[in-house]
Amino acid sequence: MSRVGKSPIEIPKGVTVTIDGRNVRVKGPKGELATEMTGDITASVEENVLKLERSSETKETRSLHGTMRALVANTVTGVSEGFFKNLDIIGVGYSAELKGKDLHLKLGFSHPCVFAPPKGVEIEVPASTRIVVRGIDRQAVGQVAADIRALRPPEPYKGKGIRYHNEYVRRKAGKLAVSSGV
Repeated sequence: MSRVGKSPIEIPKGVTVTIDGRNVRVKGPKGELATEMTGDITASVEENVLKLERSSETKETRSLHGTMRALVANTVTGVSEGFFKNLDIIGVGYSAELKGKDLHLKLGFSHPCVFAPPKGVEIEVPASTRIVVRGIDRQAVGQVAADIRALRPPEPYKGKGIRYHNEYVRRKAGKLAVSSGV
């Protein structure tokens, strides 16, 4: 049996969970999200604890059990606490600023890059070289952070570009002076 799938999800105070058919709707202080159940997996709420159970032992159902539990747990965490990703900009002249809701980035190109966040995701710029992506949907936050990083991924020679906070970028030596034996 899936160890992840059989562990219960505690529902924090201020969060309400309603189950209507195949959908699990979670409403909390930060917003509302819904997750659609797949396969033969059912959800039930008992005394501020949400449990997911599977009705059959097929390979597909067993493989989806832990995945569905993780997705529902992410919706509960998202509406109660939210998710965030920190990005660092490294490079001389590289910077970010927020104009309205749009993120304007100077990344060494001849033009500034403009990134408009999708609905449900907020972008903050606490410093000109730091970007914080926040939201209640974990997948959307991760995708927006990946899209921003893809505008100028870190390069291995000087390390310039946009990287996740505490991301390790393996550096290369570059051109080495070779002494000739002549």
